[in-house]
Amino acid sequence: MIQANDFKRQWEDLREDALAAFDKVGASGWYVLGEEVRAFEGALAALWGFPHAAGVASGLDATEILLRALGCGPGDRVLTTPISAFATTLAIVKLGAVPVFVDTDDQGLIDLGRCHELLKTRRDIRYFVPVHLYGFTLDATELLRLRDEHGLRMVEDCAQSMAAVGEVAATSFYPTKNLGAMGDGGAILGRDAALDTRVRALRDYGQTAKYRHDFIGYNSRLDELQAAFLRRACLPRLARWTARRREIAGAYLNGIKNPAVRLPAPSKRSEPSWHLFPVWIDPRLARSQFGTHYPIAIPDQKALNGVPFEAPGGYENARRLCASEFSLPIHPYLNDDEVAEVIAAVNSL
Repeated sequence: MIQANDFKRQWEDLREDALAAFDKVGASGWYVLGEEVRAFEGALAALWGFPHAAGVASGLDATEILLRALGCGPGDRVLTTPISAFATTLAIVKLGAVPVFVDTDDQGLIDLGRCHELLKTRRDIRYFVPVHLYGFTLDATELLRLRDEHGLRMVEDCAQSMAAVGEVAATSFYPTKNLGAMGDGGAILGRDAALDTRVRALRDYGQTAKYRHDFIGYNSRLDELQAAFLRRACLPRLARWTARRREIAGAYLNGIKNPAVRLPAPSKRSEPSWHLFPVWIDPRLARSQFGTHYPIAIPDQKALNGVPFEAPGGYENARRLCASEFSLPIHPYLNDDEVAEVIAAVNSL
């Protein structure tokens, strides 16, 4: 069976570099917020083109801490998408804020045109968490116009992408991500030094100096071991991994000819990082060999029963997409024969 992610093949490739990274941490005698985290934060910031990056314990924490650092709190309205990992909404709800869901376009991305129309009449919405879903980047020009015209404080959820277009972003290093750790991890990226200082305090019990706590903070620190693994074993391979994902995506786009299968068509203004390769198929035709992502729209999740949220205009398009989305394998350790096997399976539906 072809794996959605093949961590055994990955380990065969990077084992020696990973073991060397772990040995380096062990020999240092420093296991929390040390040199490995600082070095990885610097490398990540340079890769993304941001002056600041702060490692945290997860992508969920990255979004929650960043929203809080920007002033989001109980009762604040936060514009976001009904299709994403639940963590996107969970970060908002944990702060006591109220998610305001706007329907998606036909690629599963939040519909920025609908956002514009809603914000013309909703001056109470001050925060925005857009998601660059599947590794597809939202239209940068429209995204920034939306933020600036309506005075929004925007936190880009980049857990599935490798780039951001605005001032601050949250990302994840969950193992399945394009840049994945051997466990949980995340980071906050930004351009403002004062915000970076606040984020660093919040991630570490609210400390501004040793034993001085100015805020009620979190225990959310990226481990030295994970930072060393990411910087020493994964970052040197990231360009190759991304190129292979794009190669596989190109093979799918060129090779799948089944008219019953709708292929993704991301914007040509930016090249996707292809965290996932979603297709949309009548569920009666799809086979169990295909994985799915987000089969239930977030507002329909049982966890939100009794939790305040809004969905002005509804989210019927998102529901349709959730019911018909299937994900084809696209990890960088797929070989050409496996790619051809996937194409043949889709074409035979």
